[in-house]
Amino acid sequence: MTPIVAHTRAELHDALAHMTGTRALVMTMGALHEGHLSLVRRGKELADHVIVSIFVNPTQFAPGEDFDAYPHTFDADLAKLSDLDVDVVYAPTPDDVYPHEPAVTIDPGPIARVLEGKTRPTHLAGVALVVTKVIQRVRPDVALFGQKDAQQLAMVRNLMDELDVPVRIEGVPIARDTDGLALSSRNQYLSDEERERALTLSRALRTAHQRANEGDSPSAVVEAAAQVLDEAEGVERDYVALTDEATFQIVALADSDQSGVTVPTTDQWPDRAYVLLAARVGSTRLIDNTIIDRPKGASGDAND
Repeated sequence: MTPIVAHTRAELHDALAHMTGTRALVMTMGALHEGHLSLVRRGKELADHVIVSIFVNPTQFAPGEDFDAYPHTFDADLAKLSDLDVDVVYAPTPDDVYPHEPAVTIDPGPIARVLEGKTRPTHLAGVALVVTKVIQRVRPDVALFGQKDAQQLAMVRNLMDELDVPVRIEGVPIARDTDGLALSSRNQYLSDEERERALTLSRALRTAHQRANEGDSPSAVVEAAAQVLDEAEGVERDYVALTDEATFQIVALADSDQSGVTVPTTDQWPDRAYVLLAARVGSTRLIDNTIIDRPKGASGDAND
């Protein structure tokens, strides 16, 4: 089934006007891969109708980032969504989303000033603005976001809760290639040699799991993962961090990463933790993460 394609707010309104039942929203910037499609499939499980937005949002790119180079593959994207029987594709122009220079901005709070927020200071505020606008236009019952962008997922959950927006935010696990590389639209920027080097990210996360299972503290786990990145040729580490999965509070941060960010001195495991990392491979910046349940007998355990 070919989806209805809406390029304007008015066309979107018309497409949704007679839609009965529940709605799921998947927000993308296009260049769709299996990770995006897994969100769509999950949306079909949770709601009667699925709406997918395709919009490369200028407010989340800082000067010098890859906004102009970001891949545009609309025809191929539409074919993939047709195969999944998506109901509506909302593919607006920047002028439709931002008919004038935004006079109102959204401060996502402290979560936007660490990790991705520190490296890309305007990024999460731009995401917060566009997510709020599109959710208000679509009015979904559930909106789905990938766990690969864990900080974004945590920010959106907090934002919708703080603003009392009646939508459920659903996280969907990371989709990986057979060799372990997290799927990303930016992977197509990588040369064959760079793609091989990019596997260092998932190897660093496996090391984190191993060291956690061996009883290491959060700080020792992030340092071990950082060492894997640092020893790889052609990989430039940005950060490695361990955060509380529920609150996204930083528990441990690799030495020398994110100067000025305060890290607690307790170094205790939360119930569930994200290990998050970012690194540049060639000119391409990649992120990845994994979830680790508190190791048995770890500091902070109720039975300690």
